[in-house]
Parts: sequence; C-alpha cells; structure tokens
Amino acid sequence: MKEFFKVTDLKKVLEYVSEFPQVKTEDVPLHETTGRVLAADIISDIDLPDFVRSTMDGYAVPASSTFGASETNPAYLSIKGNVAMGESPDFSVVAGEAARISTGGMLPDGADSVVMIEHSEAIDDTSIEVYKSVAPGQNILEKGEDIKKGDILLSGGQKLRAQETGLLAAFGKVTVSVYKKPVIGIISTGDEVVPVDKTPGPGQIRDINTYTLSGLVMKAGAVPIIFGIVRDDFDDLFEKCTLALAQADMVLISGGSSVGTRDFTIEVLSALPDADILVHGISISPGKPTILARSRNQAFWGLPGHAVSAMVVFEVVVRPFIEHIGGLSLEHIKKFKLPALLTRNISSAQGRIDFTRVRLIKKDGVLWAEPILGKSGLINTMVRADGLIEIGINTEGLDKGTEVEVMPL
Repeated sequence: MKEFFKVTDLKKVLEYVSEFPQVKTEDVPLHETTGRVLAADIISDIDLPDFVRSTMDGYAVPASSTFGASETNPAYLSIKGNVAMGESPDFSVVAGEAARISTGGMLPDGADSVVMIEHSEAIDDTSIEVYKSVAPGQNILEKGEDIKKGDILLSGGQKLRAQETGLLAAFGKVTVSVYKKPVIGIISTGDEVVPVDKTPGPGQIRDINTYTLSGLVMKAGAVPIIFGIVRDDFDDLFEKCTLALAQADMVLISGGSSVGTRDFTIEVLSALPDADILVHGISISPGKPTILARSRNQAFWGLPGHAVSAMVVFEVVVRPFIEHIGGLSLEHIKKFKLPALLTRNISSAQGRIDFTRVRLIKKDGVLWAEPILGKSGLINTMVRADGLIEIGINTEGLDKGTEVEVMPL
C-alpha cells in the first residue's frame, strides 16, 4: 500500500523557486524584443534628448521678452529666422527676438522657452504679437531631461513592453540580449485520456490538459512542447519523461499525482537521474496532490488530472517557477489584484488555502465577486470565471460583503 503524501505549505513550495537555474541568453533583433525578458542592465550612453527641443509648434524666445504680455498689452517680437526640422539652427536670438519652430525642433542659442502658436499672431513676415507670457523652460525639453547619460536605461530581469522597445530604439539598440524563452514539456497521462480528434468511449475523456496548459505556458512567456498522451505504464511514462528531460527546461505531467494504484508519476519521477522529490502534496484546494520533483536541476511537476485543478495549480504555483527560470526578477513580477466585494457567504476548511473561482459584476459603480461553485472537474467553471480569490489557511469562510482581492485569469 502506498504511503499517503504529506502536504507542504504553499509558502514553502514557492521558496523552491530560487533553487532552479535560469535559462541561457541570446541576442535578438530589436523588433522581436517585445514580451521578452531583458538579460542585463542597459546603461544610457547619451543624454535624451541630447539637445534642447520644443514640445510645441510656435516661437522659440527668451522668456524675459514675454514677461507681462497679455491680450490687452501684447509683447512685440522680431522674427530672427526659422528652425528647420532635423537641423541645428545657425543663428541665435536675443531679447526682443523670436524664431519660428515646430514640435521637436532644436532651440537656437539664446532661447529658453517656446510661445505656443495659439498665444501669438503674425503682424507681418518679420514680427509677431505675443498675448501670453512664458516662463523659462516652458514648452521645451532640456538636454537629458528624459534620461541622463550614465543612467540605468532598463534593468535586467524585466519584461519588455512596446514602450521599452521604443526606448531602446531611441538609443539605437539594433540587437538586445534577452533570456531565451523557457521550453516547457507537457505530458498527459491516463488510460482514460484520448486525443481530441477521437470520440471517447465509455469511461474515457478527451485530452483537455494538453491544450489548457499549452495556452497557459505561452501566456507565461514560455514555449510548450507537447509529448502526447501516455498510458498508465511505468516504462512508457519513464521513457517519455527521459525524452522530455533532454528537450525541455521544465516538464508538466497532468494526471497520476495522487495515490491510486495505477498512478506511476511519483515512482517515475523518483527514478529519473539525480531525482529529488521536493513536494508531494500542497496545502491548497484545488490541487492538493501536486508533485514537485527535481532532476538534473530541472523542475518536474505532477499536476492533477482534473482540468480546473491543473489550471489553478499552474496559475498559483507553476507560473512563478516559469517566470523565474525565464529570467524575470522578483521586483519585476507584476501581480495585479482587483478589490471587490463578495456577493454571498462562502465556506472554507481550515488547514488549507482555498482558491475559489469568481465572476466579476459591476453594480452601481461597485465591483462584486460572485463565487462560481462547482467540482474541480467542471471546465465550464473556469470558462465563466474572471479570476480567483484566496481564502486563508486559518479561515473557516468569508461573509457576504467582505472585501476580497481577485487574481485575474
């Protein structure tokens, strides 16, 4: 008879994250960097902007020339010249003079501000009236005001969004060093599991987990490799795990993580090279029988066979491990939670953390979280859910109207 697993506290499980090495890095073209994790700090080698530039269409002026200007008492200025876009002006201005300038143009020497074109009127080709005064530095960007030379432009371990890619473009970065996308192997197990293109017979189900887990892996910034369905046979599962060990950075095995007489996952993982079973059971629901093993510094997960349980475990436990080996640093992991009020009383058992699916509803400007109750095998509960709420390990339940934090799905 198999010994029943001993559950591990969720916090302790997450502490194992740092024990797994990160993937290698690679240089990629700038246009492929969005969504990738930066491998190292990038230091600014120039000031941005590297010249004083206008933020408005109008006239570059010494601010003192406009002091006291109003609609009833305008300031009269002479046009010294035009600032051509993309060029350095070959003239300067002094008190009482102005230069025509467009947004992004370089201020001529002597100018320290820009009068908006809306606050001026041309008298003729050589002079203007200014109806509103400007202060020194108004409507311009000073040299280095955005980013100074020597500043950390972007820090290693952060995921690059479109705006970071744009910033790198501003500094002429043609290629960027990023972490490789982790490769995550996915194996489904069970004699009852059949491919999605087959009609299930009595007692059989289609393979859901391969596809839900693949989608979650891609969402986490990694690349899934599908190793297919393995029947409940020790040798077959060991062979498939050995193949996955050679090709993937982490492996997810769904099904076979409990203590059934045909569940070989724990035995197979124990037989892998340099194997160490770190966790067999986590104090959460759903997902209690989850396994975490290590083989050759690679994480192997034994996830529940029930689709909902596997997805919840992935979001709560597996995702942080993928983000870590993919180079994402703790300070750059953004976990947004939405505050909401509970629509009804909900019970919970002490001694475990419950993760309950909820639907978000907005009523009279207030966000409510409506629990979606159902067994872990019901995939429609995840389809209808907008997020998860966490009920603490020492909490017997939550009352209607309690403020909760919703983890978006």
